[in-house]
Amino acid sequence: MVATYAQRLSRRGHEVIVAGGPEPLPSWKRRARMWIESFIEGMPPPHFQAYPPSPFDELQGVRVIRVPHPGPFEDRDLPDADIVIATWWETAEWVARLAPSKGAKVYFIQGKESTIDGMPSERVEATLRLPLFPITVSEFLLEHLKRTHGRSEAVLVPNPVDLIRFNAPPRGKARRPTLSCVYTRGARIKGFDIAIAAIFELRRALSDLQVLCFGFDPPPRGQLPSFFEFFCNPPIQHIVGIYASSDLHLHTSRVEGFGLPILEAMACGTPVVATPAGAAPELLRSGGGILARAFSPFDVAQAAYQVLTLPGGEWRELSRLAWKRARRHSIEDATSSFEEALLQALSWSRSAGV
Repeated sequence: MVATYAQRLSRRGHEVIVAGGPEPLPSWKRRARMWIESFIEGMPPPHFQAYPPSPFDELQGVRVIRVPHPGPFEDRDLPDADIVIATWWETAEWVARLAPSKGAKVYFIQGKESTIDGMPSERVEATLRLPLFPITVSEFLLEHLKRTHGRSEAVLVPNPVDLIRFNAPPRGKARRPTLSCVYTRGARIKGFDIAIAAIFELRRALSDLQVLCFGFDPPPRGQLPSFFEFFCNPPIQHIVGIYASSDLHLHTSRVEGFGLPILEAMACGTPVVATPAGAAPELLRSGGGILARAFSPFDVAQAAYQVLTLPGGEWRELSRLAWKRARRHSIEDATSSFEEALLQALSWSRSAGV
């Protein structure tokens, strides 16, 4: 999302600068342990780069600054600007300490980062009270900012989806029941364990169920059942094909800031069954899928079974609703909303004297 907005704002005539520091490299002992673990699991050895490839590498018209140290960033690291945006709780602490010449201070909040394993929750939550103008992406985050931290000025800008890339023509159901899901290695908050348990539950009723699974890291040898077809780090056009070949997409996060795969699947006309995390309740409120009642494999399987066993005509109507719902989240509309929020931040900063 940061790269998307940087590119789009640049095209609208704004001067956009993205600043980032190097990735902290693990110790040699830790690297050796990771290499051994990857060998045992039959996975490619990890590569360590201070500046790994990122979505910012190919941006046109956006200046990228590689700060030579990992942080915190200071005034000397950044040029003067009209607006400076923090995109993570640690950078929010850094931005709060910058001089006024660096611009009106904005906090782009894409998730409840205090719930991520290993994060210092109290310190993370404290950043939400810093004198930075808050822009967030989902209704539950907006509610958290207002009710818990009294941030009545907070603005909601829901995440968009690329409706040109993520699109598929109307279709009927697949010849055999087919669902897609995203594999996330070692991230409990993403709930892949819920998805796989729900899929086993489904297989009891739908023995010919086909599962199309993709992810950015290959799973350890033997972790996925034999009836899973796994695609490692596929290009976007392949991901679109996976969505468009599926009767249903499963999204089973325990914690989520938004949940962009929900919109991606819906934009391809694929109904979604999702757990009640992130923006799932608001995205599925007006159709296009089913919101599971709880974070349990049984509830997810029950909702998925409803979708997979719909008669062809009813499924096509659900697919049409999903496609139509995604059309409310175009990149151009979201960029306009984000641009307007930044103008509000300038006004708020002047009136608040920060």
